[in-house]
Amino acid sequence: MHIIQNNYYQVYFDPEIRRFGVISADDNLPLLRNAWIAVHYRDEFGHKCEFVGEWSGHEIQVFNKVVPNHGKGKQAKIIISSKGSKLDCQLIFFLPENYPFVLWKVVIHNNNHDPLWIRRIDLLRSDLSNEKSIVFKGNSLSTELTFFSHGWQSWSYTAAYCSSQRQRRSHLGFLQNPMVVNPGTPLTKQRGHFSSDFFGVVGDQQSRTALLVGFLSQKQHFGSVEAWLRDPPFLYLWANGDDTRLNPDKSIETDWAVVYAFHAEDSESLAPYLEAVAREHHIEEVKDPLQGWCSWYYYYQNINKQVITENLEAASLISAELPLKLIQIDDGFQEQVGDWFEFRAGFPKGVVSLAEKIKAAGFTPGLWLAPFIINRRSRLYHEHPDWVLRNRHGKPVNAGFVWNSFGAALDLTNQDALGYASRVVSTAVHEWGFPYLKLDFLYAGALKGRYQDDTRTRAQVLYSGVQALRRAVGNETTLVGCGAPLGSVLGLVDAMRIGADVSGAWRPKYFGISFPFNSEPSIPSACNSIQNILTRAPLHRRWWINDPDCLLIRSSTELTISEVQSLATAIALTGGSLLLSDDLKELTKERLRLAAALIPLIGKRARVLDWISAGTPQRLRLDIENAVGHWHLLACFNWENQPITFSISPEEFNIKADDYWVSDFWNKTAYIVNAHRPFFHGEVPSHGVKLLAVRRVHENQPQYIGGDLHISQGLEICDWIVGKKEIQATIDTERNTKGLIFIAHPQSISQISLDGNSLLWQRYGHDIYEIPVVIHKKSYMQIRLK
Repeated sequence: MHIIQNNYYQVYFDPEIRRFGVISADDNLPLLRNAWIAVHYRDEFGHKCEFVGEWSGHEIQVFNKVVPNHGKGKQAKIIISSKGSKLDCQLIFFLPENYPFVLWKVVIHNNNHDPLWIRRIDLLRSDLSNEKSIVFKGNSLSTELTFFSHGWQSWSYTAAYCSSQRQRRSHLGFLQNPMVVNPGTPLTKQRGHFSSDFFGVVGDQQSRTALLVGFLSQKQHFGSVEAWLRDPPFLYLWANGDDTRLNPDKSIETDWAVVYAFHAEDSESLAPYLEAVAREHHIEEVKDPLQGWCSWYYYYQNINKQVITENLEAASLISAELPLKLIQIDDGFQEQVGDWFEFRAGFPKGVVSLAEKIKAAGFTPGLWLAPFIINRRSRLYHEHPDWVLRNRHGKPVNAGFVWNSFGAALDLTNQDALGYASRVVSTAVHEWGFPYLKLDFLYAGALKGRYQDDTRTRAQVLYSGVQALRRAVGNETTLVGCGAPLGSVLGLVDAMRIGADVSGAWRPKYFGISFPFNSEPSIPSACNSIQNILTRAPLHRRWWINDPDCLLIRSSTELTISEVQSLATAIALTGGSLLLSDDLKELTKERLRLAAALIPLIGKRARVLDWISAGTPQRLRLDIENAVGHWHLLACFNWENQPITFSISPEEFNIKADDYWVSDFWNKTAYIVNAHRPFFHGEVPSHGVKLLAVRRVHENQPQYIGGDLHISQGLEICDWIVGKKEIQATIDTERNTKGLIFIAHPQSISQISLDGNSLLWQRYGHDIYEIPVVIHKKSYMQIRLK
């Protein structure tokens, strides 16, 4: 038995039985034991082989090491081989000195005289026996366990499940799965049997502890996780080899695998892992999120120069009330997807003049492109058949049912094909004048197929493909990834779509038809969009700026006002970008004001308190502090199909019991609650939300309570100076608006003025003053006391 350890973990290796385990220094955290590795490959005769090998005890080396991005630590290297084997392995463990996780990887060398084809590399295997490989404190039953499943790409469903559930999956098979399912990750069907991509988490609801396994990157392989929440539970973790060719005397290595045991208080508990991923990709700072407009969800492909121009003019006219920064031309300007240098009749001279107009009007020009996918009706598809990715039968691979036909994909190992994709994005930036590009359908660069260079995995192909796009446009260009496997674009995109497309319907429909599409987890709909907005909230500002997709505010959709408010709340509190996608000319003042209340963007991510509980998260908490003090912004959602009576207590939001001022944003009310009483008790509409700002009561002190000027209910106040006889406040909304603010004051008020003009007010309840205001971007308020 060999052991290495630090202040966080002990890792043991037993050469005799070829097993390893990970034990936390915190006795309350779960442990991993009796695990092993294996390599699955095909030899030159096509035989499927499994290599486990012998662990040579005398060839276990332990030494101090500095690993790039993760600092000093202890490393153990284990040589695994066997007589006459066609390959050998190195199993390398690393315990960072300053971080609470364990890393390991496998290096494979081909000793054979002929090539080998690597199918998969198991980095964590365990027995399907009564011997527990995952042990939680108190020996939790499987009924108390949940599994957080992370989807492969932007649109792939991400959620936690309990042991009695089945994993949600598409029933559309070859129409949908090529887009959203990693070919190397199993589609599970049984209750309690789940799979995940990149990383997965097993959580214990009783002890509120969890165990994460996964990878720090997907530069080398797409990583998969499989979990059975039975008694005992067990996990598999592997790197997909994709049947790539490993030539004689050549080696490959996996990305770093990771295990992290932790107390699962809320989504911020994932921080050590998420930040390690960021360090692995040299992500130090991210750009600020933008607010803007895109053409897709109102016009779809029915756009032309006039449509864009009219909405640009409308955006300019309403800019004082709704200050947008981006105007993005979406799908529909090009002749066909793939024929990017040919334009439809609605854009007779291309898009250069539009970019110039957008820039001249003071906005950032944005353009949608899908550089890796091809419409089979395109000229590119017919003129360059050698650029098309094909299967083992020589047929074009199926890229999914898109644009009412089956898409095809570029083979990015063909240098001419990759060069074309790079030329497209370079031209859009450097010749057409678009410094902001949304790159869609990027999964097409990683489909299962017979690549012209069969020594490279799908993950390597996609990562190098997106690297080429980034080099072509330069670091100053803003790139937004979409439809992309998350792990293979890290460090290469500035923002990332993290969920399914939104739509004007709550449940999925296809051409207006609900059945059988309404239970599809990745088809466009408001509920599917919100799902990943919440479950992937902790990625924001760690890996990139989260792109939650568009907020649809027009009244002509099927969405109820409660559903629009829920979508707006989820977008605002998770901190990502804000894009509208309506006909700006037709929006009512009421709907414009709804969107404007999200500007300026909060930019910070909320804590998702129930992220490890099964289903769609219901509870968000965002802690904010500025000139008016510290407060909690709480969101509690009702995802049921009927109104539900909720009681929102301090305890369920991990807030200390005390007296609190409460401001209800969507209902425009304010009140006080006493210690040990709920912040709210009442009915919440179907698919609706209760959004509250809660502030601890400071006796005999004036306090800002909230209002409806900004969804944060406080960030609009940049100065708050309290004197003996007056309060001076600066209200900075960065836009013209009107609404209510609430303040609490134990003394009587004699006068309130705004920019020198007297205001009316109403006093009610417990020393609460309701003050209607009209703000011209930045206003100065003076409150005089009796």
